[in-house]
Amino acid sequence: MASPMPPPAAPVRDAVPVAPRPAVPGRRQTRLFALPEVRWAALSAAAFLCALPLDLGGAPAWAWGPLYALCYAAGGWEPGWAGVQALRDKTLDVDLLMVVAALGAAAIGQFLDGGLLIVIFAVSGALEALATRRTADSVSGLLDLAPAQAVRLVDGAEQVVPVADLRVGDTVLVRPGERLPADGTVVEGASEVDQATITGEPLPVDRAAGDTVFAGTLNGTGSLRVRVEADAAESVIARIVAMVEEASATKAPTQLFIEKIEQRYSAGVVAATVALVAVPLAFGADFTSTLLRAMTFMIVASPCAVVLATMPPLLSAIANAGRHGVLVKSAVAMERLGSVTRVALDKTGTLTEGAPRVAEVRLLLAAGLDEDTALTLAAAAELHSEHPLGRAVVAAARERGLTLPHAREFVSAPGRGVSALVRGREIRVGSPAALLTDECPAVTAAEAGGRTAVVVVADGEPVAVLAVEDRLRPGAPEAVAALARLTGKGPALLTGDNPRAAARVADEVGIGDVRAALLPEDKVAAVREWERAGDKVLVVGDGVNDAPALAAASAGVAMGRAGSDLALESADAVVVRDEPAAVPAVVALSRRARRLVAQNLVIASVCIGVLVVWDLAWHLPLPLGVAGHEGSTVLVGLNGLRLLRESAWQDATRA
Repeated sequence: MASPMPPPAAPVRDAVPVAPRPAVPGRRQTRLFALPEVRWAALSAAAFLCALPLDLGGAPAWAWGPLYALCYAAGGWEPGWAGVQALRDKTLDVDLLMVVAALGAAAIGQFLDGGLLIVIFAVSGALEALATRRTADSVSGLLDLAPAQAVRLVDGAEQVVPVADLRVGDTVLVRPGERLPADGTVVEGASEVDQATITGEPLPVDRAAGDTVFAGTLNGTGSLRVRVEADAAESVIARIVAMVEEASATKAPTQLFIEKIEQRYSAGVVAATVALVAVPLAFGADFTSTLLRAMTFMIVASPCAVVLATMPPLLSAIANAGRHGVLVKSAVAMERLGSVTRVALDKTGTLTEGAPRVAEVRLLLAAGLDEDTALTLAAAAELHSEHPLGRAVVAAARERGLTLPHAREFVSAPGRGVSALVRGREIRVGSPAALLTDECPAVTAAEAGGRTAVVVVADGEPVAVLAVEDRLRPGAPEAVAALARLTGKGPALLTGDNPRAAARVADEVGIGDVRAALLPEDKVAAVREWERAGDKVLVVGDGVNDAPALAAASAGVAMGRAGSDLALESADAVVVRDEPAAVPAVVALSRRARRLVAQNLVIASVCIGVLVVWDLAWHLPLPLGVAGHEGSTVLVGLNGLRLLRESAWQDATRA
């Protein structure tokens, strides 16, 4: 028999639909041109693009010369100054060498080559500065999840106080629709709480006396009194902020290959250039010819070809991925994606759509109804409900084309369900715990399969059980299989959802390593455990609760449509269309780009080596040295551009 429904505090009339996953309020994002690095890089690139057609078109030097000068000054002063600062610390970086090489090229009339080198480094630095600032913005915006004020109860009286003033043991009142101000335990009341930001669960969870709740989560239709169990600085949401900041600050910087050898290379080129000037002059050589030979050496040894050996394949891969709905944030990020050896996947919003749907209608034998009739009665009663389960029931009825009759005397009881009069019958829809007194095999079967059971009761008799699940994204099993082939290891599932729901999804997509009911710090711990064992981990997720793991991993990919701001900024790449198949494709494309980088480095190194030996052992004419240098630069550039072809992405999707 069904237990009686409690009377409502007030009748519910026009229910206003609410978003299943509330967005982070008050996000603060730095504007693009608010960063000086971006402004200088834009000015440098604009001046170069204006000078280029004039130079190539044979215009007089006075027309394009000032534009090249502006390009050099705007794009080169910051890396040049940084290089000078590094010299004070007795180090030599490739940025200073780039500026010197660009100035050397200009000194012998190769203004275009030097300008291109300056623009490449200026734009690269601007992108790095922008990515760093945007991540900081999202971390700051995350703090807005928790409200600034709370209603504290003292001797029955309400006091509005700053959240920072709450202490362990205080009792706070949380009204319907408000965010919880602190981690704590419910001492009175019942409601459903949307915990997606913390646990990633797709559905609100029922919370009553004795249950734990988290700061920043969204209260549903009931009123709660919560005893504070942690200071604001120790809440789960505050720990997420701290973990993202720590991971961003301590994660070992992954650099492009040329940057890893910049110290020795830069020092060697500078030392050799100085020696080519000083040694011959000490033996009485002619100053002009000696300087010309040293300048030729500087030009042919400059790492222009090496820089272009690295950048075009990675930038081409970024452009190709972007055309197919994957935004990779930088060349370094693209390089990192190809180095991963293990993949960890979130469940809700990543492998699944993050929205509930009615998967099955199980009729009870004594009901005497068909599926459409039972679903019609349930949907009519749920029509004015704001609960995601209620919206799923209504959506299922509309998908079947059912006409919903008018419902009267609608009542919503937090944590229990709804009731209404439909076609003269009293219909109740809610949780098995609230509506059933005896064990029901249909409920047991639904819950054993990792689904949520919703009971439909008509005139006091249970008539049906609706099995509600989170829909799997199309292509998810194929994506999991492709990632396993690429890395040689089956992906793992890291989720905050309950173990049975996690096991169901893992079984459907073919994942054997399942870790469920995880908080954000647990996901980070799993990532760090794998990386200590020597793996480079790729994390794929979409929520605030995934952001610390995305930041801590070697590489991270976020789902773009439903992804939280913090997850999008913490990740190295964003799948705009939420297609799981795009994840293995971009990993395969990155690996191909890395192979092309290796090819180009061999080509560039051989060309530079031949020209340098020629200049040192014999006499390399300057025009021939410039031609050889430019030829190698063009060759590696064209080789890298191969990844712009459509076939490159198609090959990646078949990897």
